Amino acid sequence: MKVVTYSHARNALKSVLDAVVRDADVTVISRRDADGDAVVMSLDHYNSLMETLHLLSTPANAEALARAIRQDRDGAARPRPLIDPDTDRNGT
Repeated sequence: MKVVTYSHARNALKSVLDAVVRDADVTVISRRDADGDAVVMSLDHYNSLMETLHLLSTPANAEALARAIRQDRDGAARPRPLIDPDTDRNGT
């Protein structure tokens, strides 16, 4: 995470935006005389965070994801073929 002043961000906005996209990181813009700082991140980074929050928003889904991660770490995960949306589950 990078921290820059408001003045720097204003004067170098293009390079600040280029850096957050290129580095897949966030930049905090600190504001000396304001009520709070701001965070700048790429849209991809933001969408990833929102998807993670959504997936973890229900206890059952969070547990299913945690179980899958444990299985993968324990070597118990196994690959499965993708379901073709143009066929039913029986392959027809």
